[in-house]
Amino acid sequence: MSRRDQIKLSEEELRELLGEERIAVVSSLGLRGWPHSMPLWFVPREETIWIWTYAKSQKVRNLERDPRATVLVEAGRSYEELRGVMIESEAVIHRDFETVLGFAEELTVRYAEGISTIEGDAKAALEAQAPKRVAISFPALRTATWDHRKLGGTY
Repeated sequence: MSRRDQIKLSEEELRELLGEERIAVVSSLGLRGWPHSMPLWFVPREETIWIWTYAKSQKVRNLERDPRATVLVEAGRSYEELRGVMIESEAVIHRDFETVLGFAEELTVRYAEGISTIEGDAKAALEAQAPKRVAISFPALRTATWDHRKLGGTY
């Protein structure tokens, strides 16, 4: 078994990582060909990373021009603790109001402490923001995972 195979995350470990971590770094290709990397809140939906952002943002313009993106979610404060996933994807931009609003509610519930639904003023605020936003999904074309804790301190 190769070292790479030794540190791969199982499907269950990957679900756990995506459920625990809060920031995904999304890299798209800028107009000049340079990577444009931004940290974003995300929701894993059946292991597909979803984010939302302003429809006129640079990352959306980049993905409209070229849908290729890499998404990184990583945890750990030292080399021997590092675990993560890198996903190569062709991003799908979702613009319809219901999809964007539904995702906004799911994202808000995930990141707001102690709530399970969005109602009243909070729902009205999301409804007001949704027309200016898009939801973006990143279906995996290629995935690499790692968990250096599996090496037991040896490299």
